[in-house]
Amino acid sequence: MNYLLVCVGGAAGSLARYSAGREITKRSKSAFPFGTFTINIAGAFLLGIVSSIHAGTNAYFLLGDGFLGAFTTFSTFMYEGFNLFEDNDLLNAFTYIGVSFILGVSGYILGTYIAGLLFLR
Repeated sequence: MNYLLVCVGGAAGSLARYSAGREITKRSKSAFPFGTFTINIAGAFLLGIVSSIHAGTNAYFLLGDGFLGAFTTFSTFMYEGFNLFEDNDLLNAFTYIGVSFILGVSGYILGTYIAGLLFLR
C-alpha cells in the first residue's frame, strides 16, 4: 500500500511541478530559474507543515514522500545552478544556490511553526 500511495502522490507532484514550473518560467522571462526556485521553497514550506501535523503514515506517504518528493527537485536545482556557472553568470549562480538553501530551510521552519499554531493547539 505504501508504494501505491507514494506512486500516486509522486505522479501528481511531478505533474504539478512541470505545470507550475513552465508557467512561472514563461512569466518571469529571466535567466534566473524562478520556476524551480519558487517550487522548491514552496515545497519546503509545505513539507514543514505536512511533517508537523502528524496526519498519519498513509497521509505522509501520499503527501510528503509522494507529492512533495516529486514536486520539489534537487536534481533540477543542481542542473540549473551549475548551468549558471557554466554561462559565467556568477551572481545569479551564487544567489540561486545560496538563497535557495536559506529560504528552503526557513520555509521548512516556518511551515512547522505555522502547523504548530494551527493544528497542535
